[in-house]
Amino acid sequence: MPKKKKIKNQKTAPGGAVLEDSSRVGKPGLGIDSSIAERENSSSIKNNSGEKPVEGFAPSEPGIPSPDPNSITGLSELYQKDSVLSLQCPYCQSQDFVKRGVRMKKSGKTQLYLCRSCKRTFTPSWFKGRQHSWQIILDAMSYYNLGFSLEQVCKILEKRGSASKLEAEPLKVQPSTISSWLEKYGRLCAYKRMRSFGMKMYSPYEIIETCTLAHRQLYRFRYHRAKTKLIMADDFKHFKFKPIQEFLNNVTAETPHQYFQQGERMSETKIKFSKTEMIVRAKHNYACALAGLVFQGVSDNKQRHEALQKFFIANDTVTVATEVPVYLRREDLEHMQTQLGFKLYKKNSVIPAQAGIQKKNLDSGSEAGMTKTDDYELLPEAEIPRLITGHIDFLQIRNGFIHIMDYKGEGAAKARPIEQLTLYALALSRLTGLRVYHFKCAWFDENDYFEFFPLHVVYKRGSGRKRIKTIEGVYNLNEKVNKIENLRPAV
Repeated sequence: MPKKKKIKNQKTAPGGAVLEDSSRVGKPGLGIDSSIAERENSSSIKNNSGEKPVEGFAPSEPGIPSPDPNSITGLSELYQKDSVLSLQCPYCQSQDFVKRGVRMKKSGKTQLYLCRSCKRTFTPSWFKGRQHSWQIILDAMSYYNLGFSLEQVCKILEKRGSASKLEAEPLKVQPSTISSWLEKYGRLCAYKRMRSFGMKMYSPYEIIETCTLAHRQLYRFRYHRAKTKLIMADDFKHFKFKPIQEFLNNVTAETPHQYFQQGERMSETKIKFSKTEMIVRAKHNYACALAGLVFQGVSDNKQRHEALQKFFIANDTVTVATEVPVYLRREDLEHMQTQLGFKLYKKNSVIPAQAGIQKKNLDSGSEAGMTKTDDYELLPEAEIPRLITGHIDFLQIRNGFIHIMDYKGEGAAKARPIEQLTLYALALSRLTGLRVYHFKCAWFDENDYFEFFPLHVVYKRGSGRKRIKTIEGVYNLNEKVNKIENLRPAV
């Protein structure tokens, strides 16, 4: 019998950050208790498919290959009639519907919908005949993609069900049932094509590094080691992002936790940026579809954020980390002002609105009436915060850019987190040494996805253009300093 690896005890870092050993049994970042599964011989997680390693990531398992969700072709394949992501009325095939309560079943709550065309109530076709809750199905796919075998996933789910007080009966799942779920819902898990490569690098217990950060409140930092390595090796455009990988490798060991106990939060800071000469593009990203699907299995709205992070980090091919801690010091902000020419503003609450007073616009140089609520003034050096901190919800690497994403549960269409996301990008640029040009920022929910370039927020070219043509349509360049006028294309 091979000797089991000794479990390390929990450590506490200076500043109150609770660190958890990523190799600890039952801590792959998905909330399994340490008593659920036993460490098995490493030979049980070796790739037995018999395939030879090839360049790129070809599907290594039988079944339907997972399309690339970031390509237009791949996204259209995911929205076929029988796809999990295609939600429509089964009676008249209409997509004009609204939510109409839930139905309580043994497997849990099932969302009901009312079709506005035929006035009939229905449930999604891919929910019919389920004996297990949707959350159980998603968790099973997540554990499998971490590298666990079908038998190991069954044991984890059964022991988790027996430990839960919410389960009236013991949870019994067969390996064949999980295999059928993977075939039916496999298109949701694009990481399936990387799974065999990741298993050769790390065990299921080590593939995701986890750390609970006690920064005024608890943040669950997750870092997918294998996915980051594979993304760097797959595309030459991503090789220049090596500093991001080095930064994420050192988060649990080198983060100055004392900064996050006293610093100002980026989501609440008074620093403002000029919104002129920039656009915010409205898209329907793959993240929106996945968010709506994951939320079908979340009964408590407070758990939405956590459930979305767990599913993204384990199942997609682009999310490399969640709840990434970043910070900016006063010296960093002063350097951006004096050396890089970035302008920082604050709300102007002094200048009164008078009919005869006209002042020049801060960026365009045009004459505009000034009031105490519709304009900004330059932030003096004496008022620059000593320290500002934040935590990035989702960090993705795709299409030659680093994407900083923030989930807005209160509604993405109403939110305008331009300053918050721009500060995230500036902080990550300062900590890694990468140019701001390489970052994109976005916020989203299950319905909308909005993205912009943070470089356009802090650096104004003054090109004189008024419109920008994109795939979605034609956007008018924003003209107001303190407000994003339109999130949708004008034409």
